[in-house]
Amino acid sequence: MSLWPDTHESLICRVKNPQDSVAWNQFMAIYRPVVFRLARKKGLQHADAEDLTQRVFVSIARAVGDWKPEEGGPRFRNWLGRIARNAILNALSREKPDKGAGSTTVDALLDAVSAEEDAETCLFREARLEAFRWAAARVQMMVQPETWNMFRLTAIEGRSVEEVAQQLNKTTGAVYIARCRVMQRIKDKVDEISDIWSNE
Repeated sequence: MSLWPDTHESLICRVKNPQDSVAWNQFMAIYRPVVFRLARKKGLQHADAEDLTQRVFVSIARAVGDWKPEEGGPRFRNWLGRIARNAILNALSREKPDKGAGSTTVDALLDAVSAEEDAETCLFREARLEAFRWAAARVQMMVQPETWNMFRLTAIEGRSVEEVAQQLNKTTGAVYIARCRVMQRIKDKVDEISDIWSNE
C-alpha cells in the first residue's frame, strides 16, 4: 500500500496542460514543499534540495502528459512518489568531485532512503501537512475572524473548548460548531484537489 496521497483525476488532467497555471499552482502548492522537505530530511543542503525539487517537477511536467491510469498499473501517487524518491537517491548517490572514495556518509544517507516504505511514509505525512496548510489558508479567508479564532485556538493550539468559550465569552456549543464547520471546509477544500484523507 502506497502512502502517497491520491490526486484527483480532474487535477491530473488539468496538470497535463502546461498552460493551465491554476492547476499547476494548486499542484505545486501541495507537492513542492513536500519534495523539498523530504530532500532536506534526507541530508541535502538547502540549495541542493531546491535544485532537486525543481528537477523533480521538470521531470513531472515532461512525463505527466504520458501518464494514463491503467488497471493494475501504478496509481498517480505511486508514480509521483517514485519520481521524487529516485531523484533523491540519484542526488545522494552522486559523489562530489572533491570527495574521497570510501566515505561512509553517502552509504549512510543511501541507507536512510533505501527503504521505500520510509520514504513513502514521510512523503504522505508531509503531503497531508502541506494540504492542510494550503486549504486552511484559503478557508481562513472564507470565514469570519471570530470563527477562525475559535477553530485556531482549539484545533491548532490544542486549547480546551471550555477554556476558549470562557475566554471569548461564547458557549461551548458555539465553539464546537465553529471548529467543526471550519474543519469540514478544510477537508472539502483539500478534497477538491486530492484524496489525501482516504485510507486506501
